Amino acid sequence: MITVLGPTASGKTRLAVALAARIGGEILSADSRQVYRGMDIGTGKDLADYCIGGRKIPYHLIDIAQAGTKYNVYEFQSDFRKAYADVTGRGKFPIMCGGTGLYLESVLNGYRLIPVPENPELRRSLEGKSLAELTHILEGYKTLHNTTDVDTAKRAIRAIEIEECYRSTPVSASEFPKIDSLVIGVDIERELRRQRISERLEARLQEGMIDEVKSLLDSGIPADDLIYYGLEYKYVTLYVTGQLPYKYLLQELEVAIHQFAKRQMTWFRGMERRGIHIEWIPYDMDMDSKVNCIVELMNKGTDD
Repeated sequence: MITVLGPTASGKTRLAVALAARIGGEILSADSRQVYRGMDIGTGKDLADYCIGGRKIPYHLIDIAQAGTKYNVYEFQSDFRKAYADVTGRGKFPIMCGGTGLYLESVLNGYRLIPVPENPELRRSLEGKSLAELTHILEGYKTLHNTTDVDTAKRAIRAIEIEECYRSTPVSASEFPKIDSLVIGVDIERELRRQRISERLEARLQEGMIDEVKSLLDSGIPADDLIYYGLEYKYVTLYVTGQLPYKYLLQELEVAIHQFAKRQMTWFRGMERRGIHIEWIPYDMDMDSKVNCIVELMNKGTDD
């Protein structure tokens, strides 16, 4: 398998698609928000990117869950195994692509996970605490947890709930099948990343991101459930429900996405410390050169 990862706005999907077109691959998405149907603009699905040279590159693990539900890494691992078996069973090359560190690492390091039920008593004890307080509590745990996406109090409480469950129900060595993967990271300079995030956010607002959120709310999804997803869905929902003036929407959301990208990079560096080797390829290299570089690394790995 090949894994293509990178922070938001780094062009990782286009790179994975170009590579898939070259080597006969299919994309297995590792994005915690793109699993939801109807959440398209805010999650940056950009499904048009999966078409290249008149060909549509097959993708998996996108639009597989109902908006308003709380899909998790345990479900992702299960769904990934099925998709991986499907792709390889048809003789195609699997390319995992995404920016959700925990999803990526749950596959690359083969974590053995368990389903975590709600803990009403724990939730009551945490109710009323600020996001900063909850984040501080979460930082005290030693096991793997997804700090990347924790940008609402609800998500932080859920993360603490998971950590408490794992503390009392130890899980160790992996029963997840070992998958050898060449891991490619898109290395984008920080200021350029910030510029692309800002440009992309403005474009998404123009493309109808506010109308998308209104449509989700009109379909019966509670506002709190959309806020739970964080980032675009949190801030646009706050605006649509009258809790955030429009003049602050772009400003606060832009800051939140920049912080999110920074957390993504922190996670990727942590993955390297935890034994996952990442080959970093410069963002500003042209696409053909990037693909050629990856193919050379693949061939080198085969020779070794």
